[in-house]
Amino acid sequence: MKNRALVLSTALVCAVTLGGCGLVPGGSGTRTVHIWLMKDSVSQDFLDRFTEAFEEQHPGIELDVAFQEWTGIGKKVTAALASDDAPEIIEVGNTQVAQYAESGALRDLTLESVRDLGNEHWLPGLAEPGSINGSQYGIPWYAANRVVIYHKDHFAEAGVEKPPKTRAEWLEVSERLNTAGTDGIYLSGQDWYTLAGFIWDEGGELAVERAGEWEGALHTPAALRGMDFYKRLQSHGSGPKDGDEETPPQAQVFARGTVAQMIAVPSAATVIEQANPALKGKLGFFPVPGRTAAEPGAVFIGGSDLIVPENSAERAAAVEVVSALASDTWQLDLARTMNYVPNKTTLAAELEGEESTSAMAAGAAQGRATPNSPQWANVEADNPIKPYMTAVLTGRDPRRAARTASDRITAALLP
Repeated sequence: MKNRALVLSTALVCAVTLGGCGLVPGGSGTRTVHIWLMKDSVSQDFLDRFTEAFEEQHPGIELDVAFQEWTGIGKKVTAALASDDAPEIIEVGNTQVAQYAESGALRDLTLESVRDLGNEHWLPGLAEPGSINGSQYGIPWYAANRVVIYHKDHFAEAGVEKPPKTRAEWLEVSERLNTAGTDGIYLSGQDWYTLAGFIWDEGGELAVERAGEWEGALHTPAALRGMDFYKRLQSHGSGPKDGDEETPPQAQVFARGTVAQMIAVPSAATVIEQANPALKGKLGFFPVPGRTAAEPGAVFIGGSDLIVPENSAERAAAVEVVSALASDTWQLDLARTMNYVPNKTTLAAELEGEESTSAMAAGAAQGRATPNSPQWANVEADNPIKPYMTAVLTGRDPRRAARTASDRITAALLP
């Protein structure tokens, strides 16, 4: 779809372009920045506000925004990067940057990151996947991560006055909440994103890079400790040991009113309330607890980065738009509009008082991404972590099951 025009003065564009733009100051002409955003990543209301403000401040550039479907986007982006008419800006998943950067078709945005965008405060889970061999190719845009959504009535009935802050407290509370009629926590057996956070908390990894080659690491002592905690927590509810969080959809299970806690992104609360309006006002949120009360637990952080293809026509103008979208003003606007986490840890305090977003932002400070291998998508395509989890939860030897899963990850990560 094409949105309202945004304009940036030709003189300013030329001033920030090292290679020149072919137009002299005072000249005329409209420059079009084509942008691919993912469907539902932003609201039309947000786009309208951004367009109006940017237009007032930068007369001279036209933005042409097209929304894309997530399904099949990888092939579409790869084809665009290899073509002669790539869009100027593409929104990509934070864990996808490595595979696109491997082609050598992305603009290196390291200078802008350091000079203009405050990269020292970026969320690691967004910034690190966008950094390849010391160069920044993906600019963090927004994040979302899991929190604990809880049923306030069940907590009150169990005499739990405040959410737990440590893992030990969390296990104790979950056991107390787990009664004949209520799940202390609904945690499916194959929620591997949640498992990843527990592994990271223990100092483990899903995979590690050695001498340029990636190897699975689920069999290490630290990773095994993370899986052990997962097993203990999962036992305080009736979540299926052989299914993930969508089989069955955990929000629908929670909506029945017999679940005290679940781990999900805050937007799941909207799905719960739509399924059962009686739960409106009864849901609370807290960060996934850590090993100590000093900081929340590690969580997988999903979200999007913005990339600029090298073969796009208006690269310098694109950087202007990316800089605006990544600025503090528009980061806070986007966070409040879409219930996202802004791209900087320093902005979290601005969201205090908004319970769900505040809980998510607190957890995001400990956010991590999946291993930064261009081949990681191969792991997720036939994910060996899921059957490994089921094997452990159903009584198989953890070390042997983990070794098998690690070997499969290693094979999937071969270039």
